[in-house]
Amino acid sequence: MSKRQRSGVTSEEGQMPRILVLNGPNLNLLGTREPGIYGRQTLDDIRAEVEALAGTLACEIRFEQFNGEGELVTALQGARNWADAVVFNPAAYSHTSLALRDAIAAIGLPVVEVHLSNIHARESFRRRSVTAEAAAGLISGFGAESYRLGLRAALVLVREARTQSAAGAPRSAPKE
Repeated sequence: MSKRQRSGVTSEEGQMPRILVLNGPNLNLLGTREPGIYGRQTLDDIRAEVEALAGTLACEIRFEQFNGEGELVTALQGARNWADAVVFNPAAYSHTSLALRDAIAAIGLPVVEVHLSNIHARESFRRRSVTAEAAAGLISGFGAESYRLGLRAALVLVREARTQSAAGAPRSAPKE
């Protein structure tokens, strides 16, 4: 079969998994923005590392960054037509955006939320992530390694979903 299932898991056996790596506001300023918190690596540095890892893990990625909430919602919705999973750093929107939370819940794809800093060790307003409530999981506090761990986690979720799909196992309903 060449068509993709609505769940986002490819129906064609052996097809390389496709992962959208999506980045939120101000991450384009990495390297110069509060390096004591976010490090000195730029988003381009992180992209190069994630692309190198994707090559060794036999998956295809698209790496995108948007500052606007609406652009991020559109990117998540668009992932349904291409990706098998999403690695997502919603940045500051993770603490406030019900629109992004609802988009994560609506797209039917596994989403792994990542953060460079440990959001639970930061200011009190950063300790809750409304977007993580709809995501499959959250990786935070490992700097750029959070992205690499997120990619690995997303691939585990894609492979598990493919195995369940091939076995005819019912998929669990998306979180509400």
